[in-house]
Amino acid sequence: MLRLERRPEASHLMSYASPAIAIVLMLIGGLFLFAFLGKNPIEGFKVFFINPISDLWGVSELLLKATPLMLIAVGLAIGFRANVWNIGAEGQLIVGGIAASAVALYFQESEGAHVLILMIIAGCIGGMLWAAIPAFLKTRFNTNEILVSLMLVYVSQLLVSWLVHGPMMDPDGFNFPQSAMFEDSALLPLLFDDGSRVNLAFVFAIGALLAGYIFMFRSFAGFQMQVAGFAKDAARYAGFSARRMIWIGLLAGGAMAGLAGMAEVSGPMGQITDQISSNYGFAAIIVAFVARLNPVGIFFASLLMALLYLGGEQAQQYMNLPSSISLVFQGMLLLFLLGSDVFINYRLRWNREVTA
Repeated sequence: MLRLERRPEASHLMSYASPAIAIVLMLIGGLFLFAFLGKNPIEGFKVFFINPISDLWGVSELLLKATPLMLIAVGLAIGFRANVWNIGAEGQLIVGGIAASAVALYFQESEGAHVLILMIIAGCIGGMLWAAIPAFLKTRFNTNEILVSLMLVYVSQLLVSWLVHGPMMDPDGFNFPQSAMFEDSALLPLLFDDGSRVNLAFVFAIGALLAGYIFMFRSFAGFQMQVAGFAKDAARYAGFSARRMIWIGLLAGGAMAGLAGMAEVSGPMGQITDQISSNYGFAAIIVAFVARLNPVGIFFASLLMALLYLGGEQAQQYMNLPSSISLVFQGMLLLFLLGSDVFINYRLRWNREVTA
């Protein structure tokens, strides 16, 4: 009979093979899902995974969707490597977007680069302040940062809903829950003149990945956080401050999520609404783990997750399926990843029964 046997040491091969196995199983599961829904599996696969990137416009939309995922995931990865579990990036994105929008609306009549610069700063600070709440409670009262950061997501959603129904509502917007459209000075410049929507935030994302790589693998602080994640007692013995790791981990995630929120309101949206995010904060958690908390992997995992978002939109348009089907694919990816990760530390053994 088959049984799970603990490996003498963790398998480095399975550590890297596990995400690939999860992706393959997700694709296979997708074929069964389309068949179960009464759709042609091959046609569904084509619509979901091929059509979204079949032309340059589709590729540009892929990069646009991947941008906030890259920003958030690299910030989360810094904390996750030290076992600091920031699950509230969605809320930090929303608050970052609120702070950046407040700047844009305050300088509605102003021109000049200072508007965008102040929006970037405000977005990062807003996300950091929201992340500082679980950081303070964790270091002061030893609360669970997972629960606190997650609960703050719902607080931020109520906050942005109140703002766009009240103080930030466009007085000429026919009572729709949205702000006035931002002036050009508050919009991120586009990278290309071919009609695509890819903007300067993509450059920020690439820069964040490079900075994240240097911090994680080429800095002493990154080394301290890695040691704290792998061997908490060894980190304490070496004199590494656990409180400092918690603050760095949560504030880094908050800053990047806040920047992603700024990029959303100053990029494709051009205003703030109560639908500021498409659950990018939660999807970025999957991205970080599929990428093995590595900035290089985050780049490719973000493209995959962005493809799932675009595939959901295509499935809604061409197959009469709800766009939320992309959440099902995200769930399958996470499920298969967790299942595959079991075999990093365990392996299957066949035991033959001995008969007397």
